[in-house]
Amino acid sequence: MAEIVFLLLAGIAAGALNAAGGGGTFLALPALVAAGLPPVTANAASTVALVPGAVVGAWVYRREVVPVGVTSTTALTVTSMVGGAIGAGLLLALPSESFDVAVPWLLAFATVVLTFGRRLSTLLRNAAGRTLRLGPRPILIGQFVLAMYGGYFGGAVGILMMALWGVGLGLDVAKSNPMRVRQLSAVYATATVLFLVASDVLAHPLPLLAMLVGGVAGGYGGAHLVRRLPPGILRGTILVTAVTMTILYFLRG
Repeated sequence: MAEIVFLLLAGIAAGALNAAGGGGTFLALPALVAAGLPPVTANAASTVALVPGAVVGAWVYRREVVPVGVTSTTALTVTSMVGGAIGAGLLLALPSESFDVAVPWLLAFATVVLTFGRRLSTLLRNAAGRTLRLGPRPILIGQFVLAMYGGYFGGAVGILMMALWGVGLGLDVAKSNPMRVRQLSAVYATATVLFLVASDVLAHPLPLLAMLVGGVAGGYGGAHLVRRLPPGILRGTILVTAVTMTILYFLRG
């Protein structure tokens, strides 16, 4: 019972972080591994569990979505879905030992992106002296690569999306957050279909259900909470979580 309550709370926190700015993977994945799931299964289960929360968050933001430049929102969403499916396929096709070794480094990479991504985006934009104004094709290519990463692992993929849109189009971070949530939903949705069909996530129904229920509650609450809390508090919470989990995984390895 205590384990289920722990996963429920972790799901709430992970769903809220994803809705507020990203970083839910840093809580969901370690919590499921601590509950006894193998790392690859835990990674797949965290995606399956968090997708309803992402969809709920996208619904809350539905009237605030701003297009990514002149790129078709439909084309961007389809690209996210296809890339997410391919990334999920790679997770299932590659040896599980490869993922076990890669997890600390993936977490470290995502932590660096969370810490310096926006600052680097600003530096690149200032160095260029102007906004690059990328056309739809390079935006879709970049989105496809990020969606594959999101389907395979997903840590900080939303931050990477906003960095791409910020550097390439000068899109404001706050205005792009609703679109980030929508694209995360698209990546997770197709990855979830593949994981449900081809992985063993359904062999662990109680941990999955606890994380899923928590993720939905957190996704709904987080999307509303982000409008009320100072951005610095949310960002600081995400960074502390990311750094802590990355260190713990390196120590575990």
